[in-house]
Amino acid sequence: MSEMGHEQVVFCNDPHTGLKAIIGIHNTLLGPALGGTRMWVYESEAAALTDVLRLSRGMSYKAAISGLNLGGGKAVIIGDSRKIKNEALMRRFGSFVDSLGGKYITAEDVGMTTKDMEYIHMETDHVVGIPESLGGGGDPSPVTAYGVYMGMKAAAKKAYGTDKLEGKKVLVQGAGNVGGYLVDHLMEEGASVMIADIFKDKIDKITTQHSNVEVVDPYNIASINMDIYAPCALGATINDETIDQLTCQIIAGAANNQLADEDKHGAALIKKGIIYAPDYLINAGGLINCYSELEGYNRKRALEQAENIFDTTLEVLNQSQSTGKSSHLIANEMAEARIDSTAQIHRSL
Repeated sequence: MSEMGHEQVVFCNDPHTGLKAIIGIHNTLLGPALGGTRMWVYESEAAALTDVLRLSRGMSYKAAISGLNLGGGKAVIIGDSRKIKNEALMRRFGSFVDSLGGKYITAEDVGMTTKDMEYIHMETDHVVGIPESLGGGGDPSPVTAYGVYMGMKAAAKKAYGTDKLEGKKVLVQGAGNVGGYLVDHLMEEGASVMIADIFKDKIDKITTQHSNVEVVDPYNIASINMDIYAPCALGATINDETIDQLTCQIIAGAANNQLADEDKHGAALIKKGIIYAPDYLINAGGLINCYSELEGYNRKRALEQAENIFDTTLEVLNQSQSTGKSSHLIANEMAEARIDSTAQIHRSL
């Protein structure tokens, strides 16, 4: 907590439902901590804690660089969402969220659905991404995907001198909701799209709609010939092993914490000449969508705000080129500057 600057970490345990969860609240200087709940089979509680700490810090930076009046938080539920998730477990988690009194607002993430948010909403008002029929914004994935698409186009502008993606070989790793919507945008523009996922049903959903999408081995991603790599599953896919194999010119995807080691692997990408669109910057569309829900939901307005990701990404990449610093470090500095300026205002009051 001290190393990353977290304010609070809450461990949640309920033997009756089998709930084991961790809520990480990184920073609330700009506003309440908002971030999704991820349900995953972690190899240990320590691994789950590491994940929630990194993810919640990323949410602080994401909100700050996007100009939102929100802090950063995240939650993880330990377990297989396809086996143990049910209404009782979701509602019990909702009661833990409610006990924080609005300091943390939850939303949908990996392993979760809009229906799960509806169950959580039965126990707390501190949740977004609830169904539109209940006054919410529904699934934020389309706006997340649109923001990633804008960030990818900005990276293409930097790499190729044009933001056009027609004919570019793009590998989308992760065929979930965000990955699926991203494929829609890429196919519409005429990109040559490859997809990979460990779940066949997710692959089938996309290939049913787009028969000319190529399916590739999810366990052999880095060595595949591609122009653009779009990680849209879990993090840390940019690491010592994969960087040596990658032949792409651009990395731009929706996954959080794509760099296994931010400093080391950010520098390695610069050395190799790969343009990296910082993950928490270009996947901010979902957070923008949730923020719009807090203000009175308007999908059109959320998409318009997500479109600004193009300009911010290009600014980060230009600064990275002129300073020689990694794009991730530049984005961090921009986010931290906004948080620090707010902290100074609070200290002067």
